[in-house]
Amino acid sequence: MSDEAEVAPTGDASDTFFHLDDREIGIGRVLADGITTRIVVGDESMLSIVEFEPNSRGSIHHHPEEQWGIMLEGSGTRIQEGTEIAVRAGDFWRTPGGISHGFVAGPDGAKVIDVFAPHREEYSTAGSGFSA
Repeated sequence: MSDEAEVAPTGDASDTFFHLDDREIGIGRVLADGITTRIVVGDESMLSIVEFEPNSRGSIHHHPEEQWGIMLEGSGTRIQEGTEIAVRAGDFWRTPGGISHGFVAGPDGAKVIDVFAPHREEYSTAGSGFSA
Protein backbone atom coordinates (compact mmCIF):
# COMPACT_ATOMS: atom_id res chain seq x y z
CA MET A 1 0.00 0.00 0.00
CA SER A 2 1.38 3.36 -0.97
CA ASP A 3 -0.66 5.59 1.31
CA GLU A 4 -0.55 5.28 5.10
CA ALA A 5 -4.17 6.47 5.33
CA GLU A 6 -5.27 3.33 3.48
CA VAL A 7 -4.38 1.14 6.47
CA ALA A 8 -5.83 3.43 9.15
CA PRO A 9 -9.07 2.25 10.79
CA THR A 10 -12.20 3.90 9.46
CA GLY A 11 -15.43 4.72 11.24
CA ASP A 12 -15.82 4.86 15.00
CA ALA A 13 -13.12 2.64 16.47
CA SER A 14 -13.04 4.33 19.89
CA ASP A 15 -13.79 1.12 21.78
CA THR A 16 -11.58 -1.22 19.74
CA PHE A 17 -8.38 0.69 18.75
CA PHE A 18 -5.98 2.26 21.25
CA HIS A 19 -2.41 3.55 21.61
CA LEU A 20 -0.05 2.65 24.47
CA ASP A 21 1.00 6.26 25.03
CA ASP A 22 -2.55 7.67 25.21
CA ARG A 23 -2.88 8.71 28.85
CA GLU A 24 -6.63 9.31 28.44
CA ILE A 25 -7.63 5.71 27.74
CA GLY A 26 -8.82 3.22 30.28
CA ILE A 27 -9.42 3.23 33.99
CA GLY A 28 -6.61 4.79 36.01
CA ARG A 29 -5.26 3.30 39.22
CA VAL A 30 -2.30 4.04 41.47
CA LEU A 31 -1.09 0.59 42.48
CA ALA A 32 1.66 1.75 44.89
CA ASP A 33 4.17 4.58 45.26
CA GLY A 34 5.72 5.03 41.82
CA ILE A 35 3.43 2.49 40.09
CA THR A 36 0.44 3.53 37.97
CA THR A 37 -1.76 1.72 35.49
CA ARG A 38 -4.43 2.31 32.90
CA ILE A 39 -6.85 -0.57 32.44
CA VAL A 40 -8.79 -1.30 29.27
CA VAL A 41 -11.68 -3.73 29.69
CA GLY A 42 -12.84 -6.15 27.00
CA ASP A 43 -15.61 -8.72 26.93
CA GLU A 44 -13.62 -11.65 28.39
CA SER A 45 -10.28 -10.14 29.46
CA MET A 46 -8.65 -6.89 30.49
CA LEU A 47 -5.35 -5.25 29.68
CA SER A 48 -3.38 -3.17 32.18
CA ILE A 49 -0.60 -0.82 31.02
CA VAL A 50 1.62 -0.53 34.10
CA GLU A 51 4.33 2.11 34.47
CA PHE A 52 6.99 1.74 37.14
CA GLU A 53 9.25 4.54 38.30
CA PRO A 54 12.90 3.53 38.85
CA ASN A 55 13.35 1.00 41.68
CA SER A 56 9.64 1.04 42.62
CA ARG A 57 8.29 -2.08 44.29
CA GLY A 58 4.88 -3.68 44.03
CA SER A 59 3.50 -5.68 46.92
CA ILE A 60 3.43 -9.46 46.82
CA HIS A 61 -0.19 -10.41 46.17
CA HIS A 62 -2.38 -13.03 44.50
CA HIS A 63 -5.75 -13.22 42.82
CA PRO A 64 -7.81 -15.98 41.21
CA GLU A 65 -7.47 -14.62 37.65
CA GLU A 66 -4.75 -15.82 35.27
CA GLN A 67 -2.28 -13.06 34.38
CA TRP A 68 0.18 -12.67 31.50
CA GLY A 69 2.88 -9.98 31.70
CA ILE A 70 4.88 -8.50 28.81
CA MET A 71 7.91 -6.28 29.51
CA LEU A 72 7.83 -3.45 26.97
CA GLU A 73 10.53 -1.15 28.34
CA GLY A 74 13.11 -1.12 31.10
CA SER A 75 14.05 -3.96 33.39
CA GLY A 76 13.15 -5.43 36.75
CA THR A 77 12.72 -8.50 38.87
CA ARG A 78 9.60 -10.64 38.63
CA ILE A 79 8.85 -12.45 41.87
CA GLN A 80 6.63 -15.50 41.55
CA GLU A 81 6.03 -17.98 44.37
CA GLY A 82 9.21 -16.70 46.07
CA THR A 83 11.41 -17.12 42.98
CA GLU A 84 13.06 -13.96 41.64
CA ILE A 85 13.65 -13.77 37.89
CA ALA A 86 15.47 -10.85 36.20
CA VAL A 87 13.41 -9.58 33.25
CA ARG A 88 14.06 -7.08 30.46
CA ALA A 89 12.26 -5.67 27.43
CA GLY A 90 10.88 -8.49 25.30
CA ASP A 91 10.43 -10.97 28.15
CA PHE A 92 6.96 -12.21 29.04
CA TRP A 93 5.52 -14.54 31.65
CA ARG A 94 2.37 -16.32 32.79
CA THR A 95 1.04 -16.33 36.32
CA PRO A 96 -1.69 -18.89 37.00
CA GLY A 97 -4.53 -17.81 39.28
CA GLY A 98 -3.82 -18.06 43.01
CA ILE A 99 -0.02 -17.76 42.66
CA SER A 100 1.76 -15.15 44.83
CA HIS A 101 3.66 -12.63 42.73
CA GLY A 102 5.09 -9.12 42.57
CA PHE A 103 7.54 -6.90 40.70
CA VAL A 104 10.51 -4.64 41.46
CA ALA A 105 11.49 -2.15 38.75
CA GLY A 106 15.08 -1.69 37.66
CA PRO A 107 17.12 1.54 37.82
CA ASP A 108 15.48 2.96 34.66
CA GLY A 109 11.93 1.96 35.59
CA ALA A 110 9.73 -0.27 33.46
CA LYS A 111 6.59 -0.46 31.36
CA VAL A 112 4.66 -3.73 31.47
CA ILE A 113 1.44 -4.89 29.89
CA ASP A 114 -0.56 -7.27 32.06
CA VAL A 115 -3.46 -9.23 30.58
CA PHE A 116 -6.03 -10.74 32.95
CA ALA A 117 -8.63 -13.40 32.20
CA PRO A 118 -11.27 -13.31 33.35
CA HIS A 119 -11.66 -9.68 34.50
CA ARG A 120 -10.24 -8.63 37.85
CA GLU A 121 -13.34 -7.11 39.39
CA GLU A 122 -11.35 -4.70 41.58
CA TYR A 123 -9.73 -3.24 38.44
CA SER A 124 -13.10 -2.32 36.95
CA THR A 125 -13.12 1.04 38.78
CA ALA A 126 -10.60 3.79 39.35
CA GLY A 127 -8.83 3.70 42.70
CA SER A 128 -5.64 2.61 44.32
CA GLY A 129 -3.91 -0.56 45.42
CA PHE A 130 -3.50 -4.03 43.96
CA SER A 131 -6.90 -5.09 45.30
CA ALA A 132 -10.25 -3.50 46.12
